[in-house]
Amino acid sequence: MKKIFFIAITALSMQASFAQVKVDRSKKPKAGAAPVISIKDPVIFNLSNGMTVLVVENHKFPKVNASLTIDAGPVKEGNKAGVLDLMGQMLGEGTTSMTKLAFDEAVDQIGADVNLSAGGASASALTRYFDQAFSLMADGLKHPSFPQASLDKLKQQMLTGLKNTEKSAPAIATRVANALSYGKTTAMGEFSTEETVKSINLQDIKNAYKDFITPSRSYLTFVGDITPAAAKALVEKNFGKWTGKKLALPIIADVKNPDRTEIDFIDVPTAVQAEIRAGNLITNPMNSNDYHALLLANQILGGGGDAKLFMNLREKHGFTYGSYSNVGSGRFQELFTAAAAVRTDKADSAVAEMVREILNMRDGKISQEELDIAKALYNGSFAIGMENPARSASFASRILINNLPKDFYRTFLQKINAVTLADIQRVSKAYFNETNSRIVIVGNGNKILPNLARLGYPIKKYDRYADPIVDKPVDVNAGATPMTTDKVSAYSIVEDFLKASGGKEEIKKIKSIYANIEVEMQGRSFAGADKRSIGGKSATELKMGQMTVFKKVFNGVSGYSVQGGQRIEMTEDEIKESLDEKAPIPQLLYTGADHKLEYLGAGTVGAEKTYRLKVTKPSGNVAIQHYSIKTGLLLMEEITKKQGAEEVTETMTYSDYRKVGNILLPFEILQNASGQEIPLKITSYKINEGITDEDFK
Repeated sequence: MKKIFFIAITALSMQASFAQVKVDRSKKPKAGAAPVISIKDPVIFNLSNGMTVLVVENHKFPKVNASLTIDAGPVKEGNKAGVLDLMGQMLGEGTTSMTKLAFDEAVDQIGADVNLSAGGASASALTRYFDQAFSLMADGLKHPSFPQASLDKLKQQMLTGLKNTEKSAPAIATRVANALSYGKTTAMGEFSTEETVKSINLQDIKNAYKDFITPSRSYLTFVGDITPAAAKALVEKNFGKWTGKKLALPIIADVKNPDRTEIDFIDVPTAVQAEIRAGNLITNPMNSNDYHALLLANQILGGGGDAKLFMNLREKHGFTYGSYSNVGSGRFQELFTAAAAVRTDKADSAVAEMVREILNMRDGKISQEELDIAKALYNGSFAIGMENPARSASFASRILINNLPKDFYRTFLQKINAVTLADIQRVSKAYFNETNSRIVIVGNGNKILPNLARLGYPIKKYDRYADPIVDKPVDVNAGATPMTTDKVSAYSIVEDFLKASGGKEEIKKIKSIYANIEVEMQGRSFAGADKRSIGGKSATELKMGQMTVFKKVFNGVSGYSVQGGQRIEMTEDEIKESLDEKAPIPQLLYTGADHKLEYLGAGTVGAEKTYRLKVTKPSGNVAIQHYSIKTGLLLMEEITKKQGAEEVTETMTYSDYRKVGNILLPFEILQNASGQEIPLKITSYKINEGITDEDFK
């Protein structure tokens, strides 16, 4: 398949110098006494429609904030996953009496901030304009217009967003970890896909609105320059007659953790690091006797830059820029997760060190100093947070939603400071699970999988959407050509590709391919041409307007590149690499003696199942190629080559195959090199025309 060379666009970096203050860093500062917390209770009243209103009066500044939260709990969307998000966005697309433009202008004219979502709404403005802002919020929430054109626009934006995260290792890791932990068909484990988003229609949006935008189980909080009486009058005027479906908090059955700890691996060849999520499901309601001790245990394990995970994986071993942990809390099952993005070659070692630190917590290897630091952090952050009046309002609503004691936050720091080392070990044993957990790893399988077996955990493979992958058997006679299994061989994969592309005889007729190309990168547009001819001859040129910004030429013997006006002759390694593709469709030569093929089993690209083929080229460079099981066409290849003493990897993804003459060629190519994604579009091809020897001089 054709290879296109791209220019690299570099960014200027700013440097700033800072004055340094002499500090004795050999001594840690002593923690002060826990601050005394005084929390004023909000005024609370209820409307007959089910809305609870909380008012925190504060006349320090002439401004008022209001936020409405609808406590629907986790919602299962099924084959319409994404509908609630889209419905929430549609609330901001105008009302029955105002277009989106008119609504936005009305908000801007009073300098307000109004937001609407599937979970509720908010309004913020100076006191003199707050009534208008609040009325606009209420109008948007109660009377959305739901225009079809807006739904079409928002669906396309959501689909683009899904496509942009398709190869994102962090996004894949989070999605698969949730799906495997809770179950991908549950409210807490499901996720949006291209298929579910495309299926959503306007009636689905209206149904979701009817089901979940309601005063039932809603909490409206006012904070700022407003009296309870004024707030009550404003609420009754705008929401007093509002009615809607009565909500009931869903009952969700608990999910079991795995019977034994397992590694769940997702192969993403383009990933430049390994994303790790290790953890287990926990039940951690805020009214639990373990709640405060568990907060501190998590802080000690992975709450920040002085925690055990960070100090081990980053400071001691240099595996990562940072490693952290998190414990969820609430009325439903939550995840305890230790996470890091680590060097690909150290994924197995990083997992081992994560587990080591979890075991250290369970074994009570915690110092009094670590506990004191964690307490000091909570004392300080809690006190600072209380400077924001909205905190007391949010505390009040949490008390109501979670059925907590009225003095829960007044006694919060007392309970934090009463936690002992024995408490930390007890909750670590109860909640940080090492024997029945999931270790989700996303990364380059060819580089990571061979080393994972040493950890002793069973390894299960999944695709990017949490579906299990069962590899086909791989021939043990590595290096033979062609490699064979029961039904598939390296030879058959190549033959199927040539057949799918138009047939070997038609491909043999191709002497040259001329492609006109376009590239959009970092807000700039480039256009140019890529020309390939037999014997490995190639010429690629990219222009920005009339200016050539990159050019590379190879005449079959020698070559050069021009970038920034400077001509650079090709090195010996670059010449060898160029000669890897002596045919415009290089698969035509794969079964020859100078190529080595190996079938590696099944794989996936996106949602499509593939056969994986390892191709060792005459130069010694290696490509792992994915061919569609369904169509036989090449979907992706990961190319590893040496640059000096270093090995570098770039990935090419091919799509939008169309017929050109009698053969199929891709019209979209996505290159990923060093984490930089470069999308390429081919606007047209010419076969056996438009190219002369002059092009390669």
